[in-house]
Amino acid sequence: MTFTRRSVLLASAAAPAAGALLSTAAHAHAPATGRQTLPLRDGWRFALVNPGGITDPTGAYDRAADPAYDDSAWREVAVPHDWSIELAPTTANGTTSGTGFFPGGLGWYRLSFTVPKAYEGRRIGVEFDGVYMDSTVFCNGTELGTHPYGYTGFAYDLTGHVHADGATENVLAVRVRNRLPSSRWYSGSGIYREARLIVTDAVHVPRWGTHVTTPEITGDRASVDIRTTVTNTSGIPREVEVTSRIVAPGGRTAARTSSTLTVTGSATEAHSVVVPDPKRWDFADPQRYRLETELRVGGALVDTYATVFGFRTFRVDPDEGFELNGKHAKLKGVDLHHDLGALGAAVSADAIRRQMTIMKSMGVNAFRTSHNPPSTEMIRICEELGIVMLVEAFDCWKSPKTRYDYGRFFDEWSDRDIAEMVLAARNSPAVVMWSIGNEITEFTSTAGLTIADRLIAGIKAYDTTRPVVIGSHRHRSVPAPGTPADLILAKLDGLGLNYNTAKSVDALHARYPHLFLFESESSSETSTRGAYQEPEHLNTGENHTPGKRAVSSYDNNLASWTMSGEYGHKKDRDRKWFAGQFLWSGIDYIGEPTPYDVFPVKASFFGAVDTAGFPKDMYHLFRSQWVSEPMVHLLPTSWNHEAGETVEVWAYANVPEVELFLNGRSLGVRSFDEKKTVDGRGYLETTEATGDDKTFTDGPYPGSYTSPNGSAGKLHLTWKVPFQEGELKAVARRGGKTVATDVLRTAGAPYAVRLTADRKSLAADGRSLAFVTADVVDARGTVVPGTEHLLTFTVEGGSLAGLDNGRQESAEKYQSSTRTAFHGKALAIVRSGTGAGTLKVTATGEGLRTGTVALRTTWARSVSATPPPAFAAEPAEAPNHPYADASYSGRPDTLPAAMLDGNPATGWSNGFLKAATALLPAFSGARVKDWVAVDHGRTRDYDRVEVSFTVDAGHSLPKGVGVEVWDGRAYVPATGVAVEWATASDAPSVVTFGALRGSRVKLTFTSARPGEAQGAVRVSKLEA
Repeated sequence: MTFTRRSVLLASAAAPAAGALLSTAAHAHAPATGRQTLPLRDGWRFALVNPGGITDPTGAYDRAADPAYDDSAWREVAVPHDWSIELAPTTANGTTSGTGFFPGGLGWYRLSFTVPKAYEGRRIGVEFDGVYMDSTVFCNGTELGTHPYGYTGFAYDLTGHVHADGATENVLAVRVRNRLPSSRWYSGSGIYREARLIVTDAVHVPRWGTHVTTPEITGDRASVDIRTTVTNTSGIPREVEVTSRIVAPGGRTAARTSSTLTVTGSATEAHSVVVPDPKRWDFADPQRYRLETELRVGGALVDTYATVFGFRTFRVDPDEGFELNGKHAKLKGVDLHHDLGALGAAVSADAIRRQMTIMKSMGVNAFRTSHNPPSTEMIRICEELGIVMLVEAFDCWKSPKTRYDYGRFFDEWSDRDIAEMVLAARNSPAVVMWSIGNEITEFTSTAGLTIADRLIAGIKAYDTTRPVVIGSHRHRSVPAPGTPADLILAKLDGLGLNYNTAKSVDALHARYPHLFLFESESSSETSTRGAYQEPEHLNTGENHTPGKRAVSSYDNNLASWTMSGEYGHKKDRDRKWFAGQFLWSGIDYIGEPTPYDVFPVKASFFGAVDTAGFPKDMYHLFRSQWVSEPMVHLLPTSWNHEAGETVEVWAYANVPEVELFLNGRSLGVRSFDEKKTVDGRGYLETTEATGDDKTFTDGPYPGSYTSPNGSAGKLHLTWKVPFQEGELKAVARRGGKTVATDVLRTAGAPYAVRLTADRKSLAADGRSLAFVTADVVDARGTVVPGTEHLLTFTVEGGSLAGLDNGRQESAEKYQSSTRTAFHGKALAIVRSGTGAGTLKVTATGEGLRTGTVALRTTWARSVSATPPPAFAAEPAEAPNHPYADASYSGRPDTLPAAMLDGNPATGWSNGFLKAATALLPAFSGARVKDWVAVDHGRTRDYDRVEVSFTVDAGHSLPKGVGVEVWDGRAYVPATGVAVEWATASDAPSVVTFGALRGSRVKLTFTSARPGEAQGAVRVSKLEA
């Protein structure tokens, strides 16, 4: 084939091996035979018709499917493509926080291609791995079909619709309609997975036409059963020789067999072979085999089709838990949505591999495809990394969760989508379970029983080798006998539980001994990288101050349904029969920004890793429980604090003993006790009351989760450390020998940008990605916490693909040339160019030494023909003055701006209330100290501030007031501060002090009743 700017020419060259890419230049003109695959990545034209709806208000695109339509003004894009991520977050166009404030709407794609005359009479089809959503495909103006679900693949036969004369241009047109809200999380919009043309002879293996099973595996032999579907569209019966060849990981032939059958229309041939000395697919050594299927007619090769599979046994037993290849193993799993951070939903194998490699480094061995069938790239990468998969079908059935979600199409399409899900993944050794849905409304309805029967039968029609489960939030207690919630469990092999208490897990196990149980969603603890709050509390409030909407990383910010990460580990650890857990979520994702529902908070807080791929403290907690390599991790992760502050320091570790040093002086050794579960498995834990489970009302530790062995404790070690600048070092020991360390250093002033790439080279194909971390560091190379420099990135020898910093609250575009650092870090995703040589990334920031990094780019056989999009700098929005700020706002309706709005009924407050959870009581307690500030945007004199404090059931006058004024470089403390306290609520108290010149005044309030319900501070009016 030959790519031009507007068209693709199919090559009439000899057929490549199955799965290989065609050459980008065609020179042969002999009639082609066999299978050819042409990835449809380049040459597409795209128009976003309406980002706020699915209609064309102008009518200009009514004829967009017509081959003669003029699309010259449309933008050229490469597929996979997500148009939503290219846009800026906005509250317009029907967006919601659930989908990250990104628009969807109506878009059109067009691709022109020519077909050589040599292909006349051959079969030509088009395959799409995923289009979000409600797509309609046209070929030369003829509608081929509509596919509503955005997460399953589909194919159309183009034969008879295309011109195969080598001259006439053919046009594929795809209309995509993503009417918002169509999802509870960010979905992306467009042809976001791979697409391809498939050319075959009349006799061929159809899409998903092989099924490989391994019914018997022993140490020295394995049996392989193969069912191959052969299609013959010629209308003439053909004698077809079917050859099945098993290729071992090293490339040798491990087994081979052939047979002949007569095919008229379609037929299935069964083969059985024995492979000697099979290499297992396992967590640590995931060996894969390849089935090569060859079809011959009259001795001539007419088709070759490759299928990857592996040898492994697994078992999920209600009493023994999960086993892989005969060895007990906990499912150490994560839930992930499909977005790739700054890349949006557009599939990239490089980005998926980076995500899953980070997860693997956390100890992950299992992945639940939340809540939809995965891309083929995700399946392949899980196979490569040794990660087992729970493949899930739907987030809703007929009853919708959002107005325009899949529920609209469920009755008509669910059987077909179930079939596609299973056919696409059933040969993978990574896949071990099917899920028919997550938190489905119908799980507890009579109608749901009939639906469940139908979906289970649909799965079993294509695969009987794996169990079928659901992920349920409706089984947090034992259902009444005979109710739909009870009866549905008789239909399932296993039950995934979302956020169950330990006691409810035990009760369900006793009531349903035939079911294996696991936690399909565990924890949902929320956190922000680099943010810490009140470690003495098990649950803390949220900061609603604009620009500071973040939550604590001490594993202590919980919504009403969620639980701490430590609790989830203990619950899972203590029950061998419990198959394992899937953490919600492994990585932050775009959308669902619990606990906030306000612009511009656009990403979730649930992940152990942020959207940029930077680990949060939860990542290290999970490593300490899931990884055997010795490790220790300190938090908070910076050692920059206020003079006189006492810092609560935690250490996560997987070794018994940790000693903490401050500037070389020992602060003491803390140790875990070495304990055993009731079935004899060892673990590390302190021994103390934890107060983390109010359902334990008796026993040795009432109010605390207590193991069946009678013990309670924490999974971290604690020191109270008076802050002192310098170095804080943790030394972890096993048997008296140092096996791991972690060091924090006090950072100085920001000095430079340091760039670090995740690889040294990449292919010069115009598609391959590298991930470059930008750190704002001091002169000694220590990352400076809290820095928010605006960084500008440029790339030579390649292009920018996206920028991120992991911050959940941000209106910055992901596809831009500028990004603010967040807690001293940012990420540049760079795309290779199309010439071998050097790719150079540069980052600059005001007042910072420039950072650079260079990567080697190597020759690639296939290169992108689509010009990369140009990214522009994002203009910064200047605040309106006067502008109010605060260190902490306890509620969304008590923001600092309310101090300046002139309405005495409104005001700023740091008071908060945490609702009760399943494990913890409701909580409110005054913070010790908070500040408010007013920025007037101009230099002036300050010597007096009037503050109207509210006194009521939740608020009291502060114990004291401190004053500082910003002089352009730093806050200068005021002297001679005196307060004339008002005697009535909301009457002005007068604060006077020695005159200072600056543009901003800050008042710090110390609570008179810290920790008490009435100790919060509220300001209804502030005048400076």
